[in-house]
Amino acid sequence: MALHNERLPRSPFVLGALLVLTILGPVSFVQGDSGAVDALAERGLALVALRNDTIDTNQDGDIDAVRVVAILNSTAAQNDLIIKLRGLHKEREVLEVQEISFVGQTNITLLYDAWSSGEHKLRLDFFDEDGVFIASYPLPTFQLRPSLQIPMLRLNLEADSLLQTGESCIIQRMFDDQTGPRYGEIGLRTFTGAPFSVLDHHDELDCSIWPAGSYQLKETYRNGLGQTAEAYLNFSINNRPAPEFELTVLGEQHAVGTLCEVKMTADAPNPTWAKVWRIRGAVVEGANTTVLDCSNLPAGSHLITLEVITTKQISSIQGLNLVRLASNDSDTSANTTGPSYYLGPATPTQSVGWMSIGVLALLVAVIVFLSLVRTEAPTPHDLPQPGAQPQLLEDGSPDHEGMPTIVDDQGVLWRRHPSGDLDWWDRDWQRWHRWE
Repeated sequence: MALHNERLPRSPFVLGALLVLTILGPVSFVQGDSGAVDALAERGLALVALRNDTIDTNQDGDIDAVRVVAILNSTAAQNDLIIKLRGLHKEREVLEVQEISFVGQTNITLLYDAWSSGEHKLRLDFFDEDGVFIASYPLPTFQLRPSLQIPMLRLNLEADSLLQTGESCIIQRMFDDQTGPRYGEIGLRTFTGAPFSVLDHHDELDCSIWPAGSYQLKETYRNGLGQTAEAYLNFSINNRPAPEFELTVLGEQHAVGTLCEVKMTADAPNPTWAKVWRIRGAVVEGANTTVLDCSNLPAGSHLITLEVITTKQISSIQGLNLVRLASNDSDTSANTTGPSYYLGPATPTQSVGWMSIGVLALLVAVIVFLSLVRTEAPTPHDLPQPGAQPQLLEDGSPDHEGMPTIVDDQGVLWRRHPSGDLDWWDRDWQRWHRWE
């Protein structure tokens, strides 16, 4: 920062400045370093007075800064100088630089903030406008304790104690360093342990989209002054289990038309679960309920299944075989269409004689003989296509299309889209499936 002073009467100004410094505190007149005095004199400069003030910035009882005030007199028509206050501590040197331009007299004020506890040795250097060294004045050594915030890192997890895939999960990253930026010595932050890349400006990490697994997160920081900070966070994400439920039936072995219900029972039912009922593999349309009415099922054995699907598309299936009997008042056609063993012990049967058995045996023998004699060339079978072609590279590995991938603790391969969506690799079908 350049300072510009107008020409003033020299003697009254100097006397007034000395009077103010005398009132405020001790003043040290620079006379001991004749070489520095002569070097300034060659430029028409004279260091009239030099003052050092110790400061307790945060008022905690410890000295944490030093203010250096110098009165400089000049006989030259114009003066352009660079003033540098150097502080040496732990073999590291920091600078406070000020550029000034003045005529006659000027006051120079430089503030040195301690960046670490211990002894700080100060020195005041003078350079011309081209950076050529003119003179140097040693200053006292001070015992300082910094008020500046040393580097700080913190990782906070906002999630339930038992975390499952897809649940709310936020990692808060907190960082502060007052010392490094103060002296232009900002450092580097390094983050490890996350399944995806993390940049410095990512203050919040959404871990609800992370795959299941145990995570050991670590963040480190080191500024140009050698100050370091570390933060750790360990947590686990568990695979969300499939819905657990059972099927109970009312009306087993009852006649057609009487009360019959198949009911889903669960310890912790969720109203958001989708329910798909099937009878003999056919979906029952519009039956997204916990109870299925089976009163009107025809006589016979029926396989009834229920598939329960969560909002994350995790599903489980339960099934049972339900037997319905023919009603007593059913007509003859209904009785003949149903399985005969459901009409009770009075179901009429017909006996087959020995002749029928012999004819059947002869027929079986002829079929076996013909199958042994005739050996036709096998014909290729037209197998149904399994679906879309596998998504493989030439070396047989999954084609992740340039997206970042990770393998979780269960050995499942995942890839992440730029939008944050995830796909998992199906080894059987050799295809990517979207995870929701």
